[in-house]
Amino acid sequence: MLAVLAAEQIERAHLVGHDWGAALAWVLAALAPDHVDHLVAMSVGHPSTLLRTLEQRQLSWYMLLFQFAGIAERWLSDDNWAGFRSWARHPDADQVIAEVETNGSLTPGLNWYRANIPAQSWAGPGPQLPPIQAPVMGIWSTGDFALGEAQMTDSAENVAGTWRYERLDGPGHWMQLEAPEQINSLLGDFLPL
Repeated sequence: MLAVLAAEQIERAHLVGHDWGAALAWVLAALAPDHVDHLVAMSVGHPSTLLRTLEQRQLSWYMLLFQFAGIAERWLSDDNWAGFRSWARHPDADQVIAEVETNGSLTPGLNWYRANIPAQSWAGPGPQLPPIQAPVMGIWSTGDFALGEAQMTDSAENVAGTWRYERLDGPGHWMQLEAPEQINSLLGDFLPL
């Protein structure tokens, strides 16, 4: 991400990320604070709060499954992608599956979990990162099947800048696709032009 900013000659950026994009944005904001003006994290809270509670560990069962190369791929794709469809609940599941099949990106996608949330990470505290200096808005939705509210609200402990929390009632994990008007309104209100 820093290389992209440098290539575009952008010194500071507003970061907006969902799921893995949010996790990446949290880490960038912590480790390269001079490059982050504002941070918006959707669904995923600060890495140190992610697996803190028993509730979240239960919701994140799939992260352990994804550690098993071959088994995870088979579970997701067998029977016309029945595992993926039932687990992900993605509103554009057919399109996502077609793209994954076309470009062979299932294993590389699962490798993000294998590289960043290995099984041993469940045994201890989350990563310790410097506090976030930029203003942060965390957005969580009540219909999220994979992430509990506490992992987002507890993220405030890791923010030295201003913290704003928004709870959306109704949308699921894919809030930016299910409630784009609400998300765009929040972004427009939070991010300076």
